[in-house]
Amino acid sequence: MKRVVAIILSVILLLFVVLLIPAEPDYQPELAGSKQFLWNRDSLWNSLESLYVKNKTLSGSQLEESVKQSLGELEKDVLLIEKNPKLPGDGIFHRIENKLFSTAALIGASQNYIPVFTNLFSRIRNAVKKQSENWNMSDLTARQTLYKLIYGGRAAVEELILQADRNKISPLIFGKTEISITPSIELKGVRVHSGDILISRGGAPTSALIARGNDYPGNFSHVALLYIDEKNNHPYIIESHIEKGVAVSSIEEYLNDKKLRIMILRLRADHPVMINDMMLPHRAAKLSYERAIASHIPYDFTMDFQDSTKLFCSEVASWAYKKTGVNLWMGLSNISSPGVAVWLAGFGVRHFVTQEPSDLEYDPQLSVVAEWRDPETLFQDHIDNAIVEAMLERAEEGKKLEHNWYLLPIARIMKDYSSLLNLFGKVGPVPEGMSPESALRHKKLVELHEKIKFSVDVKIKYFLEEMKYTPPYWKLVGFARESIEMNKLL
Repeated sequence: MKRVVAIILSVILLLFVVLLIPAEPDYQPELAGSKQFLWNRDSLWNSLESLYVKNKTLSGSQLEESVKQSLGELEKDVLLIEKNPKLPGDGIFHRIENKLFSTAALIGASQNYIPVFTNLFSRIRNAVKKQSENWNMSDLTARQTLYKLIYGGRAAVEELILQADRNKISPLIFGKTEISITPSIELKGVRVHSGDILISRGGAPTSALIARGNDYPGNFSHVALLYIDEKNNHPYIIESHIEKGVAVSSIEEYLNDKKLRIMILRLRADHPVMINDMMLPHRAAKLSYERAIASHIPYDFTMDFQDSTKLFCSEVASWAYKKTGVNLWMGLSNISSPGVAVWLAGFGVRHFVTQEPSDLEYDPQLSVVAEWRDPETLFQDHIDNAIVEAMLERAEEGKKLEHNWYLLPIARIMKDYSSLLNLFGKVGPVPEGMSPESALRHKKLVELHEKIKFSVDVKIKYFLEEMKYTPPYWKLVGFARESIEMNKLL
């Protein structure tokens, strides 16, 4: 009997050792031939925070006079870019960028003007996107001008929201009123149309990694396409999930899947392809819907937008629109940071010139119709971004996202079990197309994020007690850096 037990234990041990043998060779990413955007304006952020604190001490009349003057100066420049064509390198854009930030520091201390500032930002976004219709989106200056004003302007608006009484802030910001004749429904206070593209931000650490992990760190991690049946006006959401590939969801299912923000994008009504076919967006959405219900389409972990046999979330929209004559992502997403690329490669990414969700907002073919952000979860969004940004700084220093080697045999067994479930159309613990090693790295990412967040939350609590205002984003990044260093987490 003892001999039998010994043999069984030996077999189990041998199997465990065999399952420990690495199956994935180290992958050396072929980086995008571009350059990562860096603000390099830490001194400005700190001075704006000091200005905000100083402005809070001003009398009501002094502050109001300064706010009105600053808004008036910004308004004049906005009118100029709304009426006159400008090249992306024109100094007026840099002036607007600086005035956006300095005005936000004033309004933060006088919150009655937040709606005015938000509307002004929406006009700036509409105007600069209109200007970009005549720009070369491969040009570095054009790309950076769009990014600084749109991403930077949103950052300024959100810092104001986080300092304000959140019960008085509307979660909805309207963009451009873009005409559409495709089937429509009312969604969260906005009339949305078949063919509209929904970009959103999930609540998981991997969502923050997707949003931040490219040359132009952004706010969005997921893309979906809205299809509305012209016969019964029933809406469907077509999207690709890491867990199960392309799926068709109801509006309720889409909204119930945790989202920290959602933006509606719509093909411009004056786009050349729309002149003779205003129903083109609906046709694109219908193509996507019909393909999704016809057969199973796996998730594309490699992020190869040129291969449509598998689809990651961005491809759901780009594939359908390409079939109808529109090539989305006029400015492709680039990942040129070696550290970021190595981390993403660990999750299966093999293409580093691709289509990231955040970059679709800058496509001049599309208008921003509306944007929702939940004031209650907005701060969590900022915390997650800050933590991932600090983690990616360590990636740049050569730190790898190492998984626990001793868990590899268990992960492989779970992968085989998942593959069996996939044969019957079910979802297992390890997603289809994801390797056991990638699954363990995902687990490690979540664990690290939780540990850093625990420490960051403590620092936020002390900051609020001492300073009496919400720490801005650059402070959150600093807290995350300190937490990583103090706890030697990476």
